[in-house]
Parts: sequence; structure tokens; C-alpha cells
Amino acid sequence: MSGRLAGATMLVTGGGSGIGRAVVHAYLTEGADVTVLERSADHAVALSTETDGAVEVIVGDATDPETVEHAVMVARRGGDGLAHLTCCVGVFDYYSSLRDLKADDLLAAGEEIWRTNVLSSLLAINRAHPALRAAHGSVTLTLSGSAFYPEGGGVLYGSSKWALRGAVAHLAKDLAPDVRVNAVAPGGTGGTRLGGLRALAQAQTADLVPGLDRRIQAGTALQVTPQPQDHAAAYVYLADPAGARVITGAIINSDGGRA
Repeated sequence: MSGRLAGATMLVTGGGSGIGRAVVHAYLTEGADVTVLERSADHAVALSTETDGAVEVIVGDATDPETVEHAVMVARRGGDGLAHLTCCVGVFDYYSSLRDLKADDLLAAGEEIWRTNVLSSLLAINRAHPALRAAHGSVTLTLSGSAFYPEGGGVLYGSSKWALRGAVAHLAKDLAPDVRVNAVAPGGTGGTRLGGLRALAQAQTADLVPGLDRRIQAGTALQVTPQPQDHAAAYVYLADPAGARVITGAIINSDGGRA
């Protein structure tokens, strides 16, 4: 198959819905050989069905070392190397304010969002590094506009994305010259359902925020409400071993221009 990513073995964590799902489709279009690690069995079945089985989907927890190691092994397709790792796993805090949380809830929610949003990415890189190094591959992390501005969530979500922003800079240096590390920072995105925090009983009630699309549009210079597929081209570029050969430690803000 032809394309910018033709034949590249790739692993996407959290690729079953939202932006991750759009990225998987973009990688397939560019000829990549994609494996997905997805926690939701329903999302996994849907992704496998809509791609006619072109994607190997593993159902499991991206914070479990054995599960991640298995996903890396599958993604390598019998070879030693892995061309690219994209991390899209994340949960949202639904604008929870620190002043409203009881101490026990804060500790539980902080541990959950750190483990999901930050540690899952670090674990995936840790387990995939030997294969990425063998292929002189690359990593793309998923940040958020909240890694730059106090918006798009509360302090729990925002601080987790700020942590990933720092990880990009540190890992780009740590893993050089063998592995490139970059990130995409999507702004507010319409048509997505963000999973909430179980620790705050948000997982069962999480739904689209009323008026979200209009609020996103009003806050962008381009007066647009980005959709998941609008971010995918940035991921394709960063994963391209030729086009982005000299790009590491970079973050692409796909936010419509924060107004």
C-alpha cells in the first residue's frame, strides 16, 4: 500500500474513540500497519468492524504493564522494531474545582487521572522503547489546550496535561538520537464524549457538555469547532519518518487559534 506511512508498524493506545479513532483512520489511509490498545470492548468491536479487520484491536488497560507489553509485541508483527507509538489514553475531570473536593476524593481522583493521563503514556514508551529504538521510530503524545491555558477542564485535568507537556521536552532529549518524541495539543473538539473520573462518580454521568460546540467556536480565532478528524493530519505529519525527520521535542497546537 502506498502512502506517507506505508508499511510502518504502529501502536495507538486509546485508539477506539474520539481523536484516537480519527488518528487510526488517518494512519490506515497513509498505509500504516496499525495495532490499537483500547479499554472499551464496545469501542474495540466498533473499530474492528468499521475498518474491516484491518486494525488489530487489543482490549485491555493501558496502565497494566503486561497488557502494554503484549500490545507492543503484537504491533511489532514478528519483527524487532516498531515504527511509531501514539498515546491517546485520557480521562476528563469535568471542570471539577479543587475547592469543592473532599480530601479523600481529591487523593483518589488525583491518583486516577495521573495514572490514566500521564503514567499510561510513560509506561507505553517504557515498554515500547527497545522496539522503537530498533526501528529509529517515534512517539506522539496527546496533550490539550489546557496544557497551555487554564481552560478545557479543571486543575486535575489541566495539571496532567501540563505534566505531559514537560514529558515531551525531557523525553525528546532522553531518547535522542534514536527515537523522536513529539505531541499534538488539540483544542476543544466537538462530537466527542469524554470519559469522566470514576473516583468522582463521573464515569456514569459523563456526556456532551451542553453548548460545548458553540463555546468552542466562540473561543477560536478561526471561529471553528474542530472535529476529531481535524487533528489527525498533525499526527500523520509527526509520525512520518521522512517529512518529520528532524522534528523532535515539538508540540503542534491544533486549536483553531485560541482567541
